[in-house]
Amino acid sequence: MGKVKHVLLARRPHGVPVPDDFELAETEMPVPGEGEFLVAMRVGSVDPAIRGFLDDRPSYLPPVALGAPVAGMSLGEVVQSNNPKYPAGIFVRAMGTWSDHFVLDENALGLEIVDQKEGTELHHYMGALGPVGLTAWVGLFAVGQVRAGETVVVSAAAGATGSTVGQIAKARGCKVIGLVGSAEKAKVIRDLGFDAAIEYRAAPDIAAGIAKAAPEGVDVYFDNVGGEMLEAILPLMRLHGRVPVCGMIGQYNDADHPYGVKTLWQLVVNRIRMQGFITYDYPDVLDRAQAELEGWVAEGKLKPLANLRDGFEKLPEAFIDLMSGRTIGKTLVRI
Repeated sequence: MGKVKHVLLARRPHGVPVPDDFELAETEMPVPGEGEFLVAMRVGSVDPAIRGFLDDRPSYLPPVALGAPVAGMSLGEVVQSNNPKYPAGIFVRAMGTWSDHFVLDENALGLEIVDQKEGTELHHYMGALGPVGLTAWVGLFAVGQVRAGETVVVSAAAGATGSTVGQIAKARGCKVIGLVGSAEKAKVIRDLGFDAAIEYRAAPDIAAGIAKAAPEGVDVYFDNVGGEMLEAILPLMRLHGRVPVCGMIGQYNDADHPYGVKTLWQLVVNRIRMQGFITYDYPDVLDRAQAELEGWVAEGKLKPLANLRDGFEKLPEAFIDLMSGRTIGKTLVRI
C-alpha cells in the first residue's frame, strides 16, 4: 500500500522551535484493525498547544516521545474502514499525528464527521468552522457566559481563535477590544469590526490603553496569552467578571520560567471567575455551536482568516512561524 510520511520529534525544543527539532521519515502504511479506519490527511492544523506536547512534562495530552510523530489535529478522508460508522469517502477531523496517513477508532479525541457545504473550502473546517470556531464559541458562551452589551477583551486577537472570538462576540452584540503585537495585526482586526485595537508592543502601559477603550471596565477577558497581559487586565475586570483561559502562548516557549501574576487578589476583590477549558469538555453544545458558526459565516458576520501552506513537509515551518509570532489567522497546511 506504499509508505506513510511522518514529522517526528527529533529533539525537545529550547525556546522557539527550530527546524532541527523535527525530522521527516517514512514507514510502512498501517492496516486498520477491527473497528478502526485509515485516514489520509487533507488539512493539518498548526496550533500553539502543540508546543506544550513537545516538552517532557504533563499536559492534557501525554508528551510526544522523542522519535515519535508530533501530535496534532487533522482533517482527513477515510480511505479504508472496518467501521460502518466511518465508511470510506467521508471526511473526519480528530486529534491524530503529523502523518499523512493514520489509523483512528471511534474513541479518538475530538472525532467528528465533517459535512462540507457546497462552496465552502475544506480547510475552513479546521479553522473558523472547525476546532478554532468551536473553541471560541465554547470559551465565550459556555465558559464566559457573555451577554449582549458586555465588554469583551481578547488577547492574541489577530490569531486563529482570537480573531474568531472578536467576530462572534460582535455578532452577539458585545463591545470588543483586541490586543495585538503589530500595526499590521491591529489593522486586520479593525477591518474585522473590532471596536478597538491595542498594539501592546507600542503601548507603554497596556492597562491604561484598555482602560481608555473600556472606561466602564471589562466583563469578559478571553485569555490566550497569560503572563503580564493577564496581570494587567485583572484589575480592570468588573464585578463578577469572567476569564475563560484558552491558552498561555506567552509562556509556551519558556515553560520552565513561568511568569508570576501579581494581581490574582482581584479574583477575590471582584469575585471574578477564571476557568481553563478545552472544547471537548462540552460535547452537548457542539452541534449548536457548529450551526451558529455556519450561520454567521453565511451572513458575513464571521470572516475566516487562514494562513495557508501547501505540502506535508511544510508542517514544521508553519509551526515555527506560528510560535515566532509571524502569522495572522489560522495556520493550516493543505496536503
